[in-house]
Amino acid sequence: MRAIRRVWVTRAEPGAARTAARLNARGFEPVVAPLLAIRPLSPMIDLNGVEALAFTSVNGVEAFAALDGDRSLPVFTVGDATAQATREAGFTDVHTASGDVHALARLIAEARPGSILAPGAAGPAADLAALMSGTVEVRTLPVYEAVETGVPAPAGFDAVLVHSPRAARALAMHAWALDDRVAVAISAKAAEPLEDLPLREVRVATTPTDAALIEGLGEPGRRV
Repeated sequence: MRAIRRVWVTRAEPGAARTAARLNARGFEPVVAPLLAIRPLSPMIDLNGVEALAFTSVNGVEAFAALDGDRSLPVFTVGDATAQATREAGFTDVHTASGDVHALARLIAEARPGSILAPGAAGPAADLAALMSGTVEVRTLPVYEAVETGVPAPAGFDAVLVHSPRAARALAMHAWALDDRVAVAISAKAAEPLEDLPLREVRVATTPTDAALIEGLGEPGRRV
């Protein structure tokens, strides 16, 4: 049985640094080797007729905030970390679903804020506009894309954290390095691409948050 101490952090920066800090605080040794990198896009921003914004990631907040200076619209976010990022960007009317994209869809449906603009990833893991179809008009706007870095798998890691389905698919390129390792995925959808990999165990975080993902590792050094 392998004790979990060294943990491969696969998420893109700057999120990888935040995860590494949390791992250090819990007594783990983070090994930061991002499988993905965030590349900002430069779309035209048209807020005409938009009555609220919706964000499903911190990356979306940061990319949009760099493109547009308007902070007057109400904001709906998928979780608390994303809500905090919007406040730090200068938004003041912020509502968080404290959950996943389905919880965000329910929050927006209850509030019925009118036309929504959802800045986010090109090729997002979840389609908020489709979830809101027939209830609230949502227009998606790609403001960043996640691209594979091509970095090699690090040596000597015991477990790997998977923050998205896209990262899970990128991890498949490193199947040879995963034997007898434990993976913790942030959601069931992120766990799906891991099913055919030679991992000893795939765990799913109880909630789609970085804190719950790390909690899924258990105690550092404990053999599992």
